Amino acid sequence: MAQAASQFDYGSNESGSGPGFGARAGLAISIFADRGYLRAEMAEDAAAAGLRVAQMTDLARLLEPGDPPALPDLVLVDCPVIDGAELAALSRLDQRASKSGSHLVVSTSMGSLDDVFGCLDQADAQILVTPTRADRVIALGRVLARSGNRVRELSEEDRLSLLRLTEQVSQIAHKLEQISSHGAAEASGPFRFDSASGYAGKLDPKLDPQFDWGSDRLVRASRPPLPDPRLVRKIIRQRQLRARFFEGDLFADPAWDMLLDLTAARVEHVRVSVTSLCIASGVPPTTALRWIGQMTDVGLLQRVDDETDRRRAFITLTDKAADAMARYFSELGNSVASMV
Repeated sequence: MAQAASQFDYGSNESGSGPGFGARAGLAISIFADRGYLRAEMAEDAAAAGLRVAQMTDLARLLEPGDPPALPDLVLVDCPVIDGAELAALSRLDQRASKSGSHLVVSTSMGSLDDVFGCLDQADAQILVTPTRADRVIALGRVLARSGNRVRELSEEDRLSLLRLTEQVSQIAHKLEQISSHGAAEASGPFRFDSASGYAGKLDPKLDPQFDWGSDRLVRASRPPLPDPRLVRKIIRQRQLRARFFEGDLFADPAWDMLLDLTAARVEHVRVSVTSLCIASGVPPTTALRWIGQMTDVGLLQRVDDETDRRRAFITLTDKAADAMARYFSELGNSVASMV
């Protein structure tokens, strides 16, 4: 890092841009942080990644009135403790980054996570929670990868594991869909018609096997209900119990732990904050946030804004994920019953 640091002028003109900032050509970056040593550390890491530091200053610059300058390719913000004015400024920065296509990486603390997450909903920002230097380097690598550079994302192994999980759950759902096509339909489905009530059309059972063709009534097969949340909570406690006897990292499975927690919460009609979900994942918050982002990308999770407070947001299962979890537990119950 010493070689990278020599490219910068760490004198009094920290907030300016000039020959001391950005000896290398590359993506331009602005750094906003109150801690001087952290600004210097971020600049070193950015230079080592081939980025050009255009601005390095404190958080107060985000609050200055007047027309702000155009955003660079990447903006790094460190706000471990954040107040209302800074949240508003961060929200404006998020909107500007979304419009300009700039990348946004924000580091904060666990205590401020919900507030920061709530105001970042436009620019697909990366959020780091009390990050190490390695966490920031990983975030820079993800920016470079998104920008088309040939840099392997360090979370690729996690992404592949998630995709395998998604494929397995989808296969279970598909298998159960085939089983239900043989007449196992539930009365809770909304698509039920009597032939005498105006349904005059005829469908080919070979083209649409989801309906019961054994009578004059057309009944659409519906998914089974979600499991009893007490059962899901019991499974979660059993999974956590392993850490008392073995190293917890041996069984780290954040995607599944979050799916279980959100499944129980959905039946309980409980809203889950991003902080609570990070705790449920059983992995460091920054890692959990990467998982939440990836699971959102593949359509398993979704962000839901608080209708009473636009500054807050929650995480919930998508209908696709809820359907898959319901079918998974139904198949699991059938397998257990067949063994008795």
